[in-house]
Amino acid sequence: MKELRIIATGGTIDKVHDTRTEALSFRSNSESHLSQMLKIGRCYFPVVEVLMLKDSLDFDDADREAIFQTASNSAENALIITHGTGTMDVTAQFLDGQIPDKTVVLTGAMRPFSLSASDGDFNLGSAVIAAQLLESGVWGVMNGRVFPAGALRKNTALGRFDD
Repeated sequence: MKELRIIATGGTIDKVHDTRTEALSFRSNSESHLSQMLKIGRCYFPVVEVLMLKDSLDFDDADREAIFQTASNSAENALIITHGTGTMDVTAQFLDGQIPDKTVVLTGAMRPFSLSASDGDFNLGSAVIAAQLLESGVWGVMNGRVFPAGALRKNTALGRFDD
């Protein structure tokens, strides 16, 4: 089995409903939901690292460089990066070809884990399996599908990722 690290960068998967602003935001203590999600699935082996909690629509090249550096310097050879769906494809293409000796899987959610009927659990579980089985390279795992970095596309009209 490949050693696995999950790197949290934010996105909808980690957002909560802020009752003061009636908007989605991150928890004030800067904690990720990922450890709780893994515990519910009785999945205890991945290391979880919170790099940042940020909406991917606010990402810039410095954020993507920080993701690259963290992934490159990770001791594990299988990585999951939780990421907002808005620019997941941009980050996947940024990383593609830069980390040839590791399997890097980007995943996220269209609906926060903190709300009912989230796709976050399903996508995270799918990514845990995919990261262990896929060959080296950069991949996206969303909605039960695996996409090479260059084919990762969000279909906003249908609310899912498609070819």
